[in-house]
Amino acid sequence: MSLMQRITTFLRSPKGQQLVERGRREMAKPANQQKLKGLAARLSNRRR
Repeated sequence: MSLMQRITTFLRSPKGQQLVERGRREMAKPANQQKLKGLAARLSNRRR
């Protein structure tokens, strides 16, 4: 079984669904969105 297949199987499992929901709840928080934007900005600056 390839890595992608294992990831897909996990994400479809009940535990994977819980993890996805937790991630969605965390990303709905403004503070976490701000952190992610800062990280994306740093990474894009590093590539130049």
